[in-house]
Amino acid sequence: MSDAAQPTAAEVRAAAEAVKTALDRHLAAVERRSGEDDPAVYEAFNELAAAAEAYDELLYDRYDEVTPFEIPGGEGALPPYAGPEEPSALSVLIRRDYAVAQPQRLLAHAQRIEAADEDEPSQTSSTVHGALGILFGEFEPDEIASRHKEFGLEEGDSTLWVTATDDPPEPGEWLEAPFEQVDPERVVCRFDVSAVFDEEADDDIEDDAIEDELDPVLDEDEDLEPLDADR
Repeated sequence: MSDAAQPTAAEVRAAAEAVKTALDRHLAAVERRSGEDDPAVYEAFNELAAAAEAYDELLYDRYDEVTPFEIPGGEGALPPYAGPEEPSALSVLIRRDYAVAQPQRLLAHAQRIEAADEDEPSQTSSTVHGALGILFGEFEPDEIASRHKEFGLEEGDSTLWVTATDDPPEPGEWLEAPFEQVDPERVVCRFDVSAVFDEEADDDIEDDAIEDELDPVLDEDEDLEPLDADR
C-alpha cells in the first residue's frame, strides 16, 4: 500500500474512539435488555463488531499491527441494521439442515402415513425423496425439528433470520425466488445453531484440562514432606 493510500493517525484514533463508543452502547443494551433475545442487544453487537473490524483494518494499514479481537461470524457477519426503526411488516427466513441417518425409519414413517390415507396409496413412500415429501407434507417444520430422531433424521446447522420490511409483499410476489432478495441491513436479529459452537466449547474445555495437567494445583490441606538432604 502506498503512503498516499494509508489512513492517517487521526483516522486510526477516530476508529478507536468509535470502538469505545460502540462498546459502551453494547454494555448499556445488555444491562437493560428485555429478554434473552432482545433485538437491541443484537443491533449493538453488530455495531460493535463493525467498529472493531474497521479499527483493526485501519490499525493494520497504518501501523502494521493487529488487535486481539475475534468477532463470531467472520466474513458472514451481518452489517449494522439500517432498516426502519418501526417496521410495519417482517419476514422470517428459516433454514434447517438434516442428514438422512436412518432411511428405513424414514420410509417406515412415510408408509404408515400413506397407508392411513383414505385415497389409494401412490407408492410414493417407496423412495427416500418421496418419503421426505410425505413427511414434510404431513407435519409442521417445528414438529419435525422436535421429532427428527424419530423420523430417522440427524440435525445439522440451522439459522433463523428476522428481516424488517416497509410493507407486506403482494400475495405470490416472491414465491418464485423466496430467498434471493434478502437485504442484510434489514435483518433485525438472527439465531444460529451449529455443532461448530459445541466443538469450540469442547476445545476450550480440553485446553483447560491440559493446562491443569501441566500445572497441577496443590491442595491447601496437603503437606509437603521435606526433602532428605542425604538422599
